[in-house]
Amino acid sequence: MTSSPYAPSRTSDRRVVMGRVTEVEEPYGREVAVPAAVLYPLVLLAVVVDIVGLVLRGLLRLPVPSARRPLKVLRKGPEYVVTTVWVRDADDSLVELEVHGHLNPSAVLRTDRIRTVARRQKGDLPLLAGPIENLTTGRVLRPRPATLLTHLGLGLVLQALLGAVLVTLLLAALAGHR
Repeated sequence: MTSSPYAPSRTSDRRVVMGRVTEVEEPYGREVAVPAAVLYPLVLLAVVVDIVGLVLRGLLRLPVPSARRPLKVLRKGPEYVVTTVWVRDADDSLVELEVHGHLNPSAVLRTDRIRTVARRQKGDLPLLAGPIENLTTGRVLRPRPATLLTHLGLGLVLQALLGAVLVTLLLAALAGHR
C-alpha cells in the first residue's frame, strides 16, 4: 500500500495541502488568553513606574493622568480573525483549513487552486494553513494574527522594562549599603 505524498504522516504535524477551493466561510474573531506568567510580572513592573510617577507628580503638584486599561481587559487577550477555507485535494477529499489573520475576501475565491503547508492545532481544531500560494493568481498570502505585543501595547511593555531597570537599581543600591 503506497501513501499519497499529501497525506499526513503519523510522525509529522505538517501536511502539504494542494487542491481547489470549494468554499470560503465568513471570518469570525477568536480570543486567546494572555498567560498569567507573562501578564502579572509585566503589569507589576509597570506599576513600579506608576508609583514613582505618582510620587514625582505629587512633589511637583502636577495633575495625575488617567488610568490604563483594566487587568481584566488585558487578561482577555488578543482577538484575531479566523477564516475557514475548504479545499478539495488530489485524493478528491475535502480538507478544512483555518487561516489566522486578516484575509482579503478577493484573495482566495471558490475554484482557485492553492497550495499550503498546514499544521495540526491543539484539540479538535482543523489544520492551520501556513502561507497560501494561490496558483490561480500567482500570489502568496501571508495573513498575520494579532500578537501579544500588539494586544498589550508597546507603551506597557516599555514601561515594564523601565520598571525592571528601576527595581534592579533599587536592589543594587540596597545590596551596596550592606
